Amino acid sequence: MLYKTNAKSLLVISAIVSWVLLLGNVLLMAESARQPGAIKMALPYINNLLIIVFILSVFIFQRIHANNLKGIDFSSYLWNLFSRAAVAAYLSIALYFGYKLATGYMQVKSPFLLHLVYQVNFGLLVYFLAKAFYIWRQLLLYHKNKFLHVAWEWFELLLCSTLILTLLNFNYTNYIFLPLFVLLGCYILFLCTNLKWVAYLSFNKKSRSLVLLGAILVSCYIFTKFFQEFSDSPELVIDYSDVGFLMLAMAFVGLYTLGAFLVSLFSLPTSSVFEQKSEDLLNFQRLSQSIQQGQSEAQVYDLLFESTIKASDASAGWLEQVRGNNTHISHLLNINNEQIERIRHLLLAYNIQHIDYINNNLDRNSGFRDLALPWRSLIILPIKSKKHVFGTLYLLRDIEQGFDRETINVLRTFTSQTILTIENLRLVAESLQNERYKEELKIATQVQESLIPKTFPTDSWFEISTHAVAAKEVGGDFYDFLQLSESRIAIIIGDVSGKGISAAFHMAQMKGIFHGLMQQDMPPSEFMKQANSALSRCLEKTSFITSSLYIIDYRMKGFMFARAGHCHTLYYNAMMDDVFYFQTDGLGLGIVRDKSYNNHVREMYYDYNPNDVMVIYTDGIVEARNPDQTEEYGEDRLKYMLTQTYHLEAEDIKCAIINDLEDFTGPENLYDDQTLLVIKFKPIQPNA
Repeated sequence: MLYKTNAKSLLVISAIVSWVLLLGNVLLMAESARQPGAIKMALPYINNLLIIVFILSVFIFQRIHANNLKGIDFSSYLWNLFSRAAVAAYLSIALYFGYKLATGYMQVKSPFLLHLVYQVNFGLLVYFLAKAFYIWRQLLLYHKNKFLHVAWEWFELLLCSTLILTLLNFNYTNYIFLPLFVLLGCYILFLCTNLKWVAYLSFNKKSRSLVLLGAILVSCYIFTKFFQEFSDSPELVIDYSDVGFLMLAMAFVGLYTLGAFLVSLFSLPTSSVFEQKSEDLLNFQRLSQSIQQGQSEAQVYDLLFESTIKASDASAGWLEQVRGNNTHISHLLNINNEQIERIRHLLLAYNIQHIDYINNNLDRNSGFRDLALPWRSLIILPIKSKKHVFGTLYLLRDIEQGFDRETINVLRTFTSQTILTIENLRLVAESLQNERYKEELKIATQVQESLIPKTFPTDSWFEISTHAVAAKEVGGDFYDFLQLSESRIAIIIGDVSGKGISAAFHMAQMKGIFHGLMQQDMPPSEFMKQANSALSRCLEKTSFITSSLYIIDYRMKGFMFARAGHCHTLYYNAMMDDVFYFQTDGLGLGIVRDKSYNNHVREMYYDYNPNDVMVIYTDGIVEARNPDQTEEYGEDRLKYMLTQTYHLEAEDIKCAIINDLEDFTGPENLYDDQTLLVIKFKPIQPNA
C-alpha cells in the first residue's frame, strides 16, 4: 500500500512537471516564431519527450487508481467517469469560448493566450482519456477469460508502442504505418464487443446509464472537434492531433462508449421482462425455502401477495384468509371494503366461491357492468388443498385481456407453491408437539409424496408407467411433468445427492425451479443452464442434483432432451428392432457454479416411431446389489430385460423390470432410492 502511495505521488509530480515544462517550451517556441530575429531559446525537439512523459504519467496513475474500483454497481463506474473526467470536456469548451470572448473584446490576437488554452485542453484531454480508458478496462474485463485478458494486455502494449512514432517524430499518416493503424482499429472493434456488464443493469440503472453514456459521448465529440479545428492552424507551433497514441485511445474510448450506449438502448425494452422473470424465480425459491428459513404463515402470505401483484402487474387486489369458519381480508391494494362487498355479493349470486375464475372483459357481463367498477379484468385464485381451504386471492386490472395464459400459469404456480409451503409449515408446527425426529421424517415423507405426481395425464400418443420408492422415510429421487401446449409435454427426472430430509427439501426447490422456468417453454439445455445458476445460490457446497429433461412433441413426432449427470436413457427403436443407451454428455447441477457450466451440457433431438419404448431411471435401479453385496444389477441386465419385454404394455414392462430387480436384490434389501419411468409410444399415432 505504501509502495502504491509513493508511486502515485511520483506520477502526479512527473505529470505536473512535464506539463509545465512543455507549456514553457511551447510558449518559448511561439515567442521565437513571432519574432524571427529573436534568439531561438526554445528546445523544439524536447517537446516529443515531454509529451510522452506526461501521457505515460497520467495513464499509469489512472491504471493504478482503477484497480481500487470494486463491486458490480456498474452505474457508479459511469458516474465516476463523468463526474471526475468527462466534465473536463465541458470545462475545455468553456475555456475556448472564454478565449474567443477575450480576444474578441480586445480585438487583438494573443498567441500566448491561445497556446495557454491549447495546452490546458491538451492536459484535460489526456486526463479524460486515461480515466475513461481504464474504467472501460474494468468493465470490459468483467467475467473475463484468459483469452480476453491476454488480448487486452497486448492491446495496451501495442498502444504504448505507438509512442515511439511520437518520440522519433515519425508521421503516423505515412503509408508505411497506415496498415498498422488499420489493424489496431480492427483490434479496437473486437475489444468493444465485450459488453457483458450491460446485461446486469436493471431497467432504472440502464436509463441512468444512457444519460451518462450520452454525456460521455458528447465529451468525446467536444475534444475531437476542438483539436480538429486547430489541427492545421498556422498560429500554433505544436499540433497534438499528430500524436497517434491519442488518436487510437480516443477511438477506443469513443467506440466503446458508443457500443455501450447502443446495447443499453436496444436492450432497454426487454429489461423489465427479464427482471420480472428473475423476480418470479427468486420468489419461487423463497416460498420453497420458507420452512428452512423458519418463516411464519403470515410471511408466506405477504410474499404470495407481493409476488403475484408484481408478476401480473395488477392494478388492485385483495387476499382473503380462512380460519375455521371465519374469513377475513389480510391484504389490500387500491380497493376499498365497499367495492369488495359489491364484488363479493355478485360472485355469491353467480355461485362463484373458492374456484378458479377468469374474466378478461368485465364490461361484457351485465352484472359487473352495473357495478361501474374502474377495472376490466378479474382473476380469482383459490388457495386450497384436498382437505383444507386456506383462502382466496383476487386480482384486478384496468385493461381488457389483462391476464394472458403465461401470467395465469405463473400465478397458479405461486398459489400451488404457497399451498404446499403452508401445509408444510403447519405440519412442522404439529411435529414440534411430538417427538421431533420422527415427526420431521413424517413431514418430509408427506412433502415428497405431495411433490411427486401420482398419475400422468391420459394421452392418446403414448402410455407411461412409473415406480418410485425411497430407501428411507424420505428420499432425493423425483420426477414431474408440465403440459407446455396441446402437443408438447415436458417430463423431468432427477436425483438429489444424499438422502433424508435435506434431500427432500432440495427436491422441493427443484420442483419450484422446474415449474418456474418451464413456464417460459425453453429448450432442455437452456433449462439446465438456468437451473444450475438458480441452484448455485441456494444449494449447499457439498450437494448437487443429477437430472434429465425431456420435451415430447407429438406434432413433430420426436423429443428433445438434455442430461445433467443423470443415468443414460435406455431406448428401444421399433423400426430398427434395436435396444440401446443414449450416450450424451452432461454435468450434474451445482457441481460447477459459474458460467463455465454452459460448456458441460448438450441437447439431443430424436424422432420416435410407433411402439418405441423409453426407460428412464435413477441410479438406485442399476446400482442395486444382490444379498451378498458382490454384484450390481447393472445397465446390461436392465437392457436385457427391455429386449425381452418391449412388446408388452408400459405397465407390464415396468412390472417385469421391478420383479426381476426384486428377485436379484432379495426382499427388503433396499440401499438407495429407486425411480423408474417406462414410456411407450402407441402403435397408432393420432393426427396432430
